Amino acid sequence: MDSQLVQLLFMPENHQHHTQALEFLHNAHTSPDSWQTFLVTLNTNTPQLDDKIKFVCLQVLENYVKGAYKNATTDSQTLLRQQLSQWMTTISTVEQQEKVFIRNKTAQILALMFVVDYDVRWPTYMSDLLALLRMGPQAADLYLKILKEIDLQLVDRETLLTQAAMDHANRLKDHLRERAVGSMTDSWHDILVQYEKSNPEVVCHCHEIIGSYISWMDITLIANERFVSVLVRHMQDPLLREAAAECLLEVITKGMEPVPKMQLIESLCNVLDSAGLLKPIDDDDSDFLVKLAKLVNGIGCQLIQAWNRMEKKETPSCIAIRDAIENKTVLLLQFLASEYDDVSGAVFDFTRGYIQMFSVHGVLTDVHKGHLENLLFILINKTKYDESYNFDQEGEDEAIFNDYRKSLRSVLRNLSNLLPDLVLKVCHEYIMATLGRWQANNWRDTEASLALLYFLGEAVPAQQGNHFSGPFQLKITTMASMMRLMATCGVSSHTHPAVTLQFFDCVSRYEKFFLLEPQHIAPVAEAYLDHRGIRNPSPRVRSRCSYLFCRFVRCVKHLMVPFIPDIFSQLQPLLVVSTTRSNTSTRDLLLTLDDQLFIYEAASMLVMVNGSSGSTTAATATAASSSNSNSAKCLHMTELLSPVLATAERLAQALPHSTPPQQAVAANVICHCMAITNRTSKGFSSQTTMRTNNCFSLYISATKLFIDCLNLGIERETIGSGVRQFLHRMIVCLEPADMIPLFAAASQTLLLTPSLHHLTEYLPLINQLASKAKSLCSEFMKSILSHLVYSVFAAVNSPADGSDEDDARQRRYLQRYYYALFTTLASHDLAPVLTTLDQQLLDQILMSVIQGAVEFPDPSAQKSCFITLRHLIKCWAGSDNAPSNFISFLYTQVVPACFLAPLKSTFNLEDATTLQALYESGNCLKTLHDKRGDELINYLRNQYFPTMNLAPHLVNAYLNALVADDKFFRNHLKIFFESVK
Repeated sequence: MDSQLVQLLFMPENHQHHTQALEFLHNAHTSPDSWQTFLVTLNTNTPQLDDKIKFVCLQVLENYVKGAYKNATTDSQTLLRQQLSQWMTTISTVEQQEKVFIRNKTAQILALMFVVDYDVRWPTYMSDLLALLRMGPQAADLYLKILKEIDLQLVDRETLLTQAAMDHANRLKDHLRERAVGSMTDSWHDILVQYEKSNPEVVCHCHEIIGSYISWMDITLIANERFVSVLVRHMQDPLLREAAAECLLEVITKGMEPVPKMQLIESLCNVLDSAGLLKPIDDDDSDFLVKLAKLVNGIGCQLIQAWNRMEKKETPSCIAIRDAIENKTVLLLQFLASEYDDVSGAVFDFTRGYIQMFSVHGVLTDVHKGHLENLLFILINKTKYDESYNFDQEGEDEAIFNDYRKSLRSVLRNLSNLLPDLVLKVCHEYIMATLGRWQANNWRDTEASLALLYFLGEAVPAQQGNHFSGPFQLKITTMASMMRLMATCGVSSHTHPAVTLQFFDCVSRYEKFFLLEPQHIAPVAEAYLDHRGIRNPSPRVRSRCSYLFCRFVRCVKHLMVPFIPDIFSQLQPLLVVSTTRSNTSTRDLLLTLDDQLFIYEAASMLVMVNGSSGSTTAATATAASSSNSNSAKCLHMTELLSPVLATAERLAQALPHSTPPQQAVAANVICHCMAITNRTSKGFSSQTTMRTNNCFSLYISATKLFIDCLNLGIERETIGSGVRQFLHRMIVCLEPADMIPLFAAASQTLLLTPSLHHLTEYLPLINQLASKAKSLCSEFMKSILSHLVYSVFAAVNSPADGSDEDDARQRRYLQRYYYALFTTLASHDLAPVLTTLDQQLLDQILMSVIQGAVEFPDPSAQKSCFITLRHLIKCWAGSDNAPSNFISFLYTQVVPACFLAPLKSTFNLEDATTLQALYESGNCLKTLHDKRGDELINYLRNQYFPTMNLAPHLVNAYLNALVADDKFFRNHLKIFFESVK
């Protein structure tokens, strides 16, 4: 073997030599006898044999064992076994222990040989392996590593094995149980005792092996006085106790019948309790406490699982299991209350199971209620933030606590489902007491009380989302008293951002409280707008409050009319568009671009609820307070938007004369102006539309302005994206007659460079317009459809980069949107547009729809294609205005498609979406039968079905179903295609 070439494998910087070395390694893997050379090299054990060479030798041997070894001759098998035995002896006796990756690779090879040989060619495998142990701790380490790899081969908990592999693994486990398990357990005991002082690492490894193998071994081999006494002793050793605790957890989670499981756990608990081990200890070693908590959690969960499996709950055995669970409640509470969150979180499953036990079967006694109330107090206390939590720069520790708190709330939710009155009562007392003296409290207590108040929104049932209406007057009174105190106690002035955020979140969650007691609206609105909210020193608070203020206004806007002028006087400085910032340069500003959108949205809602008081300046608002006409609303909306539109117009005029960096910034600001205008449209509704409020001209002018910005041809990608988003919203808000001319102007530029990306964004926009405008947009559709279709064909058929997932995804989306467009045209009175197309293009379109119905691997798109065909059949199959050759197209293409698609191997009849596509294919034939009658029946019977070689009874059943009612035919479709498949 060329040692120098092996060394070059680890020198990729020398490309030529590295390639030569890789070729050498490839030949070594593929040559049938090269493994022998590497095997001999491995056992030379010369000083020149460094770790890299050893590892490559082992890799070649591993490759051989995985492949050709299974069919090796007896001589080859004997040679490999003898040489590997020699190698194991070598690495078990050397003074300098081999590197861990060498030992691991050796163990993997021996485990692979075990799987191949143990039941036939090497029945003494385990006894040969056990003989190694007399060589000392290095041999014990290798032995345990091999057992670990064998366990991975036999009980792979992560890989889905084939049935043959599982059967073979089960046979090997049977052989081990018959021949070797007794000797193996003896060896484990010897290792635990022999090395507990001198080599704790090996002992911990042995604990791990016992935990792995116990799942398929006789439990009594481990659950006996000999082993348990050692494990208990190890639980008292700081170096061994974590591994011992994990081992005991594996022992108690072994699958067993309920009563034996309870007896095993109780006997083990008695031993641990007598040794003083089964309780939290005053120890800084939180890692061990976590292991101990997991052990307690496993004990509780296993007992609850055993109790759940008992069918009769009043038998002595079931009562004994329940008593065992009750006896562990104190332990549960102790660990749940631990100062370490990871220790507390380790018993969450036990906690949930304990609560669920009463929810499903149990009758609550006073003792149980006492335990559950104590549990509630612990949960409340554990809700508090740690003093070390870094709100300015949240890292991994903060993320872990946030996850812990979510789990805590989940447990609290389970408890509130069981005892809603108790949870409400205790939380009410805690919240009232804490908020009543919040100035004297630590911020953690204040935040926890507000967090509990927020949580009650999930825990306490609400009447259609309203906690302050419905038949439960006590609940309403209790919730209202907490909200009243929160709104009046001044806690909104707390300086800690966590408290501030929780306050405003509570306001948002219980916004309907302010409909009940509107006197609190003005103070809360003031808190939103001053230094406590939108002007808070914390960017996080400012951003959150911008969003929540918008929500608050949406809920209570009709009650804000008296103080709208004051609100606008505070909003005015925020309603300014900066022309010097881009999407990325928002640091150190009061509001981000997204935050400002929420402020404009809130302002537009206030304008619409009271146009006279909605002026954007306090003076104008006061002067106009007597007017509440639609004209006044339009005036104030114009006042709100005019500065925004003026900014966009000014920037657009300057674009041609600006430098590229300036153009990029200006384009982003113009897009922000579009987004603001877009967001203000949310102030309107189906009752108060743009037209009824005389605002449609304002938004039409804005749309023209933004389209003019696009048509400048500068920063087209950025501005085009903004225009598309803006037009989506304007389709919803404006009348189709107003929008169609604007679309004609925008489409010229949007389709100027019809790339894959541009078409993917443009098609949904046109689809939305066609869905709303219907026949009103027929002339517009005629003007763009040919160009649009040719552009789609060109984009779909352009060369694709097979390695580019984004490109492939965009192509799928484009085809899906293309099919959806024709579904819209066919189903919204726009089919006549298709008849104006060139006949060759129309034929291409129709064939593309057929291809989508049959070939496109997307059931949603297939469904869309069949819907298109059904509407075209409905429109043209009985009409003199149908395109030429359409009837022929129906029989040569549409009818076969209705059968070819469901018969595809990719057409999964068990998938709900695919079934919808199947039903739509049936609807096509149903509609065709309605239009053409017996002509279709005769075609199917005499021409098409004979090509499918169907049995006569299937043909007759299908045709009978086709002429029956829709429901009968629909039910028959799946049966038919399952039979044919």
